[in-house]
Amino acid sequence: MKQILILLAFLLSIVSIKAQEMKIHVDESKKLGSATKSPISSIQLKGEIHTPSSDLKWRPILTKKNIGFEPEEPNHEIIEKIKAEKFKLKNLEEKNNKSNSEMKTRTIPPVVGINYSGNLNNGSSPMDNNIAISNAGIIVSVSNTTIECDNTSGTNLYYNDLVTFINDPNITGVCDPVVLYDQGSDRFIFMCQTSPLGSNSRILIFFSKSNDPSIDGWWYYNLTGDPLSNGDAFDYPKIAISTDELFITGNLFSQPSNTSDQSVVYQINKLAGYTGSSLNFVFFSGIAGSPFTLLPVSYGLNSTYGPGIYLVSTKASGSSNINFYEVTNTIANGGILNYYNVSTTAYSPSAHAFQFGTSCSLKTGDCRALSGFYLDGVVHFVFNSDNGSGYTGINYNRLTVSNLTNVSSTFGLSGYDYCYPSVVSYTKNSAPTDKTVMIGFGRASSSIYPEVRVVSCDNSTNWSGSTLVQSSSSYVSYTSSTNERWGDYTGTSRRHASSTKSIWMNGMYGTSANVWNTWIAEIHDNGSTGIEEEQSKNPVKVYPNPIVETFAVDFTLEANTNLNISIVDINGRTVKELLKGKALQGENNFSFNKSNLANGTYFLIIKSDTTTFKNEKIIIAN
Repeated sequence: MKQILILLAFLLSIVSIKAQEMKIHVDESKKLGSATKSPISSIQLKGEIHTPSSDLKWRPILTKKNIGFEPEEPNHEIIEKIKAEKFKLKNLEEKNNKSNSEMKTRTIPPVVGINYSGNLNNGSSPMDNNIAISNAGIIVSVSNTTIECDNTSGTNLYYNDLVTFINDPNITGVCDPVVLYDQGSDRFIFMCQTSPLGSNSRILIFFSKSNDPSIDGWWYYNLTGDPLSNGDAFDYPKIAISTDELFITGNLFSQPSNTSDQSVVYQINKLAGYTGSSLNFVFFSGIAGSPFTLLPVSYGLNSTYGPGIYLVSTKASGSSNINFYEVTNTIANGGILNYYNVSTTAYSPSAHAFQFGTSCSLKTGDCRALSGFYLDGVVHFVFNSDNGSGYTGINYNRLTVSNLTNVSSTFGLSGYDYCYPSVVSYTKNSAPTDKTVMIGFGRASSSIYPEVRVVSCDNSTNWSGSTLVQSSSSYVSYTSSTNERWGDYTGTSRRHASSTKSIWMNGMYGTSANVWNTWIAEIHDNGSTGIEEEQSKNPVKVYPNPIVETFAVDFTLEANTNLNISIVDINGRTVKELLKGKALQGENNFSFNKSNLANGTYFLIIKSDTTTFKNEKIIIAN
């Protein structure tokens, strides 16, 4: 009865802010197929998350080292052959002079506002960073494998590694975190999946109890990642919301071979998740069109849409078609999944990317849809594709639902790779017909270290020049000396209720240790008055000071071990006891913020009651 009363109170509380945009009718005479829908199932609340934050000043994080395994997509050999041929073409092109300008600027370029160091590398690669911001300005940023909450001044409110945060003894590793803000309910939803991939695959879902999870915590649910009960593992998750429901998509891989099986769509009653009640759900399998990675899209402005949801899927190996899907209604009203095919300009994968100062290239992935939203009858979405001579460019698309037509536009620069884009609406809440967007992405070439950048595309598909958000201090070669993971995605999120338009993004940049870290930034335009002018002119100014600087070490344990980790000075005095906790068997990583140390020589001591595992010298000379 108590949970029923909580649910009723919650529903009443969101009536004033929840407004549903009705989906556009799709001409079902053009339907090419559908999917198999499961019976309605239910999962109970697994628990509540109130795990205390790590020390926000020192940020000591101890985790099992997590180098992301990359299951192969369908037609993997074909894709690799295409990329290898284009890499040869690219090498020939490198001998020519690079272009020194992007396409002609016909609209105002983005401006960087407040920006600061985000989720730090803790032995994981790729970072798989994602971000969401509430109407009140609370930011939730996630990556492999940490979660942090900040405010819009860059003040860190919460920080922890994900396994410690989840605090479930059955969960020893996670990856692929994704977060969104539900503007209709003023709540966050966050999910990740268990790692490494295996037959006991689980999807972990968290609903914030309020609009500030750094204070009030989360409701935790644990859903099977093997919905067909045939031993498959779940990977490549995407999430989106309609007015009443949460949609999670992913690809299933047969175990232990890790060969692609099929894509699935979960349709989940989200409103019950905000009160800790049991969740009804169905899933769709045997999906017509044989998609690999389905991108569901949420509404682009300060509202929601429904019932049901739209989804798109592009072909990893390239095509001149787009698979378009519609879940027609809610669970309660018997929604089904329909499949349509939409013609588009041909696209194909690009070669891997060069980096300055090394022969180690960056993996540019394939042509799967990465990010999108729905607004005013149009599905906006982005992915990577060849932009000429094997170089990677941003492929931005506007799919009109009413007549199932698509218009695409590419953006890039000869001699450079533009990769892993993420798109958000950049129109006024009062002007949903304006199709202007902001797109965050990564850029690299043989003449620069990897960069985080952002570009805008206006209502008439005019591109701005791109703006630097954060540069790298070196190349990245953490997991490989030949081919480093760059993906799998970049995070962007619109702040819907701001008095002036702005978005927030996080992207990956390289450190002097040749590893990835993330950078968080607010992006607006020259018409914005929400940021002081001197800040908007300085894209490299950091908030707050001092800057967070990571020191990290890897070590291997033969068994699970209770450890004491501390810093001592050159005279043997303990400067800071950083952590007491359990480390798991195998490769581990420990990191902390070294900017709290004064100039001098120190030692990082990692030991158990009987053994010293590390005695690492640290020299601070600012």
